[in-house]
Amino acid sequence: MRAPNVKVGQLLYGVATFIPGVAAVFGRGGGDTQSARYCYSVWLRHLVTAFASGLPAHPRVVAELGPGDSLGVGLAALVSGADRYHAFDVVRHAQVKRNLAVLGELVALFRARAEIPGESEFPEVQPRLPSYAFPHHVLGDEPLAAALADDRLARIEESVRNQNVAGSMIDYRTRWFDDQAIERASIDLLFSQAVLEHVDDLAGSYRAMRLWIKPDGILSHQVDFRCHSTARVWNGHWKYSDLTWRLIRGRRSYLLNREPYSTHLRLLAENGFAHVGGQVATSESHVARGELAPRFRHLTEPDLVTSSALIQAVPRPAGSGA
Repeated sequence: MRAPNVKVGQLLYGVATFIPGVAAVFGRGGGDTQSARYCYSVWLRHLVTAFASGLPAHPRVVAELGPGDSLGVGLAALVSGADRYHAFDVVRHAQVKRNLAVLGELVALFRARAEIPGESEFPEVQPRLPSYAFPHHVLGDEPLAAALADDRLARIEESVRNQNVAGSMIDYRTRWFDDQAIERASIDLLFSQAVLEHVDDLAGSYRAMRLWIKPDGILSHQVDFRCHSTARVWNGHWKYSDLTWRLIRGRRSYLLNREPYSTHLRLLAENGFAHVGGQVATSESHVARGELAPRFRHLTEPDLVTSSALIQAVPRPAGSGA
């Protein structure tokens, strides 16, 4: 007899991954980052909101957790002026041919100073912006013209073809939990888009971020707390027991860690970050407190209605306290 209120299709989907070879098929990445317009929109949303939260200058070194099917968001960062891009993933998805196609489209968008694709084109993408006009206050004509110089774009293209080699602007790796993955205190802007909800070792991730980020750098993470179709209501995944959830997940490399908004705020504080900005999206809760699985009975009332959040934070100065 199945557990009540379990979405049967997801349960069967997860159980099927225990069959040899099936988990690899279910572990493939999503396709949003194959769209240059999506990547352009995501990068500029993070950049604009990071400046609003106090990023002092255009980031020279950026890092992304979970780039997905292409390195498009990081390529947008390079095209707009960054010198170095670190891409960290669990499973290697991105392909050179796909990245070159996205790069060409991104260059055209920046040359045109195109508006940021907004809610009508990407209604699910967060964070929302008060204006989707091209951010001239962040990307001025002179520095952007320098960033779009032909010799510089040729170097970015060469870096797409030759990642992880001396002189490349792109470092793409899957073993990113290693403390020695990149130079400490070297990242100006570390961002992710709908990724941290999938990371199992969330505490370890925040510890690593604290090592990597510069004293004047900033974190910018858009986190989706919804069930990702694993339940009948958006926050129904918090009703599942650990056993039921293990069956739903199966042997997939990643699914959801089911951690709420408050967990991220706690880990920021524990790892020496100050929460400086962001944006919270709320949805009506469809789960009564008595329906929560035992491990989620501690959820706060804000947790139960926070369906997504942009979380931006900076390192606290040494000795500044909590």
